[in-house]
Amino acid sequence: MTRRVTMLAVASLIGGLIVFDLSVSAQPNPFRAPPLLALGSGQAAGVAHCAAPAPTR
Repeated sequence: MTRRVTMLAVASLIGGLIVFDLSVSAQPNPFRAPPLLALGSGQAAGVAHCAAPAPTR
């Protein structure tokens, strides 16, 4: 394969993935979204693995 064919194949796959994702997902609700920056707000992260407490030994 040439670089042009490879580039077109990758661009087509990425474009298809974006179209598929937009067609099956619901519109985001901006009123339920977490704040982009919550520095000093007192809100604790609760769902990320990096927010989990360290395991005890």
